[in-house]
Parts: sequence; structure tokens; C-alpha cells
Amino acid sequence: MFSKIYNYFNQRRLKDEHYHFLFEEYDGDEVVIFDTETSGLDPKKDEILSIGALKVKKNSILTNESFYMTLKPTKTVCQKSITIHHLRNCDLEDGCQADEAIEAFLHFIGSRPLVGYYLEFDVAMINRYIKPKLGITLPNKKVEVSALYYDKKIALIPQGYIDLRFDSILKDLNLPKLKAHNALNDAMMTALIYIKLNNKINLRRQ
Repeated sequence: MFSKIYNYFNQRRLKDEHYHFLFEEYDGDEVVIFDTETSGLDPKKDEILSIGALKVKKNSILTNESFYMTLKPTKTVCQKSITIHHLRNCDLEDGCQADEAIEAFLHFIGSRPLVGYYLEFDVAMINRYIKPKLGITLPNKKVEVSALYYDKKIALIPQGYIDLRFDSILKDLNLPKLKAHNALNDAMMTALIYIKLNNKINLRRQ
């Protein structure tokens, strides 16, 4: 109920009717898994450096419809951030302008549900760009894979500690860890987690 009320007022704040499609009711069977690499962890001041996204249809990852774009930052990326995402300033010189990348991303996702790991942060980063431009925040339904994992695991150990680190979830689900750390590969691994959790697997006790 609350989400419907929020989306009603969110839609009324939309500044550009060309983006009305974000609010259309989605009745398909696809979700979009996405991830961002950023210059830091503060959505109020840090910038998106790359966006990776994949569409999942039932149990299939539509790799031929993948999305990956690098963005040209307005500030020099610090060394601390580079050690995490390995995106150097020289790698981003030919990146797209933020408006171009965000527009392409919004058309890629449409009104599909969004899935991610630590999704709240990635959504906040996207909102940092679209709220000043469009007056809205992402209205799409959102699914957090760590919450899906927790709900399945807690039944086994209701009073135990559940390790929700990304690498730990991959290991517990017997899924591969891709060597290259970038937004698209992270989206791919998250997609594998999402698919496996949706297939009624039997989790192990930790």
C-alpha cells in the first residue's frame, strides 16, 4: 500500500513525459540485474564510473542483451577507489557523459523489476542523477538477493549467524567467482545467485 502511494506522488513529480514508461505496469517475465562501480560510497557526492546490467528471463541470462557503459567522471578518481574497481582515470577518458549513460540505462531497464546485491546503494547512485534531471526516483520494483538468501537460510539456523558477504554466498551456493571485477561481471554473478535461489534449492547449514 505504501509503495503504491509513494509511486503515485513520485510519478506526479516527473518532469519529462518521455520517461513515463518507467511507471507503466510490467506484466512480463524478465528482471534486470545491475551493478555500478563508483568513485566512493557516498551517493550524495560520489560518481558512477560504470554500469553493468543483464536481463534474466525465467532461468536464462540473456547475455546477448547485456548493458555496459563507462562514464567520464567530473573529478579525478582517487587511488583508493582504483584499487577496488581497477578503473583508472585513463580508462574513463573516453567514457560517456553521465546524462547519456543514465538515459540509455533507463531505456534498457524500462519498468522491469530490478535485482542486485546491496541494491539500495546502486539505486541511490542512479537516483543521484535522475532526481535533479527528471524529478523522480527509480519507481521499479526492487529485489535484494542477500535478503532472498537470508530468508532461505534462516529456516535452517533460526538463531545462528548468516554470512551475507557476496563471496560467501557464491561459495555456499557452489557458484563460480569471475576473476575480473567489474560491474558487468558482478551483475553476472548476482544473476546466477538470483536464479539459483529461485529454483527452490536446499541450502546447507553453516
